Amino acid sequence: MAKSAFPLLLSLLATPTTNALILPNNVGKLPALGWNSWNAFRCDITEQVFLDAATKLVDLGLKDAGYVYVNVDDCWSNKDGRDPVTNRLVPNATRFPDGIKGLADKVHEKGLLFGIYSSAGNKTCAGYPASLGYEEIDAETWAEWGVDYMKYDGCGVPSNWLDECDVCTLDGKDDGPDPKYKNATCIDQTQLCPQGYDFSKSRTAERYNRMRDALLKQNRPIEYDICVGGEAAVYSWGNETGNAWRITTDIIPEWWSILMILNRNSFLSHQTNFWGHNDADMLEVGNGGLTLAESRSHFALWAAMKSPLFIGTPLPSIQPSFLEILLNKHLLAFNQDDLYGAPAQPYKWGHNPDWTFDMSWPAEYWSGKGKEGTLVLMLNTEEGSVEKSAVWGEVPELEEGKAYEVLDVWTGEEKGCVRGNYTVEVASHDTAVLLVKGECGASGVAASQGGGRMQLLMSP
Repeated sequence: MAKSAFPLLLSLLATPTTNALILPNNVGKLPALGWNSWNAFRCDITEQVFLDAATKLVDLGLKDAGYVYVNVDDCWSNKDGRDPVTNRLVPNATRFPDGIKGLADKVHEKGLLFGIYSSAGNKTCAGYPASLGYEEIDAETWAEWGVDYMKYDGCGVPSNWLDECDVCTLDGKDDGPDPKYKNATCIDQTQLCPQGYDFSKSRTAERYNRMRDALLKQNRPIEYDICVGGEAAVYSWGNETGNAWRITTDIIPEWWSILMILNRNSFLSHQTNFWGHNDADMLEVGNGGLTLAESRSHFALWAAMKSPLFIGTPLPSIQPSFLEILLNKHLLAFNQDDLYGAPAQPYKWGHNPDWTFDMSWPAEYWSGKGKEGTLVLMLNTEEGSVEKSAVWGEVPELEEGKAYEVLDVWTGEEKGCVRGNYTVEVASHDTAVLLVKGECGASGVAASQGGGRMQLLMSP
């Protein structure tokens, strides 16, 4: 396709009812799935790291499950600067002897897609040359190299490009779209923007819009992830600029980090739908620091929130128990649902009263509609096992007093026809995940298990 025809196609694909960034071939419509180098390798990367990841995506069945991106993160270029003649970024020849294009070609040969990284500043987070002021030449370079995905970070911003004011970065309630988000205590912010401030006109938005515009001029669709760490109320303008936007600071493989990000997204989950997704950051499943139960919760809730899912552990050495989590077909089906774009959202907080902002005790009960049925998640944030109940009358997608077919998403076990509620013992920091399907049991004998536990309706 000619460059001149590409922006025209974009405008034809866009609908009058949305300002979302809509790309050809459904690029960016659903959350991206793949593998990224940063969480496991930081700057200790070589071409072989990515070839190994690509091979294992195929061999372990992850590609068939939808994980198709192989993404290079920071530290891939020469650290001492750009090419003095062309002003292009130069791949580190020691780490990438065949260049980035050579690596991209090898990834593409496996039927996978390829992603790259830069920052909307003068330096990347690891101190490598970044793209502010070089947006068009970098976008042209990446298109020529065969790049399919752009992770664009927020480090190295010169003082003249910093915003004069901001929101509560870890909070999200002060200028949230719903009045119930008001009156929060701000964290680590010295100057808050006045009420009604248009963050889409901020310097941060302008920096990211410049790269968006440069990418759109190229002759290939490049999915665009705004890695801005939740700054400048990105959730209010990110959908016009990118296909995903980071809502918090970086994830680390510790339970408190999972809870912090989950709490943040509890108040922003309604911003996600087709073509635009809150990015809860890359997966830490398999990296140590999280128990198996915590890893299940991490993955289940990231998938249910319809965050992009980028595996961040070395795949050649992944343990089968963690691979099983990443391959859960029902959670991936919900994340990649092409009929229902909205994510699961909290319907009850559990430990705290509803709509409580608490980075240690986020919402515990979530639900969302998908083609397979209603996904219901019950998180246990406590230090011991807890009995938790999904009460149909509390779940927005279900009706009180009715009976539904229930499937345990982790085991794949059909639980039969359940009326009223489903009660289950949930281990510490684990999450019970149910797929509640069609109505059932208009007639039959109810078999109560007592104590408010689930009731099974047996067919006559």
